[in-house]
Amino acid sequence: MQVLQKTQKIVRYQNQQNQVFYGIVEDDVILQLSSNFNEIINKELKYDGVKVKYSDVKILEPVKPSKIINFGWTYAEHAKETGGKPNLKEPFLFLKPASSLIPNEGNITLPPSHLSNQVELEGEVALVIGKRGKNIKEEDALDYVFGCTIFNDVTARDLTKRDPQFTRAKGFDTFGPLGPWIVTGIDPTNLRIVTTLNGEVVQDGNTNQMSLSIPFLISWISQVMTLEPGDVLATGSPSGSCPMKSGDVVVVEVEEIGKLRNYVI
Repeated sequence: MQVLQKTQKIVRYQNQQNQVFYGIVEDDVILQLSSNFNEIINKELKYDGVKVKYSDVKILEPVKPSKIINFGWTYAEHAKETGGKPNLKEPFLFLKPASSLIPNEGNITLPPSHLSNQVELEGEVALVIGKRGKNIKEEDALDYVFGCTIFNDVTARDLTKRDPQFTRAKGFDTFGPLGPWIVTGIDPTNLRIVTTLNGEVVQDGNTNQMSLSIPFLISWISQVMTLEPGDVLATGSPSGSCPMKSGDVVVVEVEEIGKLRNYVI
């Protein structure tokens, strides 16, 4: 039995035999686990003795959530740049479908131009819920977080300006890059987020700049819907959202977590 340390990188991957496993990343090696996700969040890490090279496997989305909850306009400057309302007392809420998810190194597919011709990046910190929760108290909220990962809330900006709600603008296939892994035991309330587009920095923010705190967001949404293990909560984007075009490479880097790299086609 492998012991879950305070800070570990939990990755989900497919090996060369098309088998899917969770594992613990240590440098360029993955310690393969026979544990499923529920066992992992309950700290039952069954190391089966197999080590694989990180470069020899296909990295998948680190979790398969029942829902992907997105909080919008949690950074005042991003709200201003996208036509939102800064310093809201409650977040702008929307959901993304599971079909939007793609892993690290996956391709973001632009919609046909007749549907949208202004697709933008939004680098974010995402929380992965570790236990079922309803009506969570704000002071207890972080106890429900299993770990943190990286999210790119890809957005058809022209559609957010036309549609009365954001389902279409946010919900295209591949509009939810997530990964590359889940990092346990870190504080999500003070993490630097840097997004580059073709190597040029376009976003540079920190979760400590949020106008609504992460514990507040967890408590607030749990009054609306029950949070389940594996649910993903995307905490919002700092300023610097900008258009992407075919051929671009976007990298969202979050300190203490790593880099999420995707290619625009």
